[in-house]
Amino acid sequence: MLDDFMLRAALAGIGVALAAAPLGCFVVWRRMAYFGDATAHAAILGVALSLLLSTSIFAGVLVVSLLMAILVSLLSGRDYAMDTLLGVMAHSALAFGLVAVSFVSGVRIDLMAYLFGDILAVGKGDLVLIAGGALLVMALVGWRWSSLLTATLDADLARANGIHPGREQLVLTLSLAVVVAVALKVVGVLLIAALLIIPAAAARPFCRTPEAMVLVAAVIGAASTSGGLQAAYWLDTPTGPTIVSLAALVFVLCSLVDLGRRRFARMSSSDISS
Repeated sequence: MLDDFMLRAALAGIGVALAAAPLGCFVVWRRMAYFGDATAHAAILGVALSLLLSTSIFAGVLVVSLLMAILVSLLSGRDYAMDTLLGVMAHSALAFGLVAVSFVSGVRIDLMAYLFGDILAVGKGDLVLIAGGALLVMALVGWRWSSLLTATLDADLARANGIHPGREQLVLTLSLAVVVAVALKVVGVLLIAALLIIPAAAARPFCRTPEAMVLVAAVIGAASTSGGLQAAYWLDTPTGPTIVSLAALVFVLCSLVDLGRRRFARMSSSDISS
């Protein structure tokens, strides 16, 4: 069955969506949306260095993404705000990556696949990497779930409970780096942040607990990847952008439903009060 390229692509997309769901929720809760862009831009540098050194693309992206995550954790909370720090690092990594790419001959066509993903070219080896990365991230987040939530809610409360907020942020950023590395083949470095943020943002209005939000975000992400894959096949459109576009449409639909629900609730409360 795994010889079917569509099945391999669907499994890869679902695996990335499941790994991205809990991390995307933490990114939304912590207002770290820019971190996904910063890590993705760092992944471009990882791709370029891997091509220059003739090493594994996955290994190069993972190493550079992990270095970015560690650097962000070490520098955060110092003289610069998080968004300023991420902005500087994101654009610097992108610039260095593009400069490095210019030294690699014949990379332009391949670079498009790294930028926007090439999920239809996922092989059995890629599936193993994606599955392993997804399981690692889900196990790590599950292990640190309570501590991550407490540190996200209130740093002072976390310290009072013997939890080090900086350590939990490092766990989160390292997990994000792993997701960026495994998602490279599915949606490409320029769309990874969207796959992290959009399903979580779409799920947020309808969930009362963090666990429910993670589950709903996972469902939205998996449905978006599977539906986007089919839509790209039928419409002959780029697969990665189509997946993200479908997720964006789901977000718009969820926002409209939430807006209608809020207006209906206000109208009902005003009728009751009158």
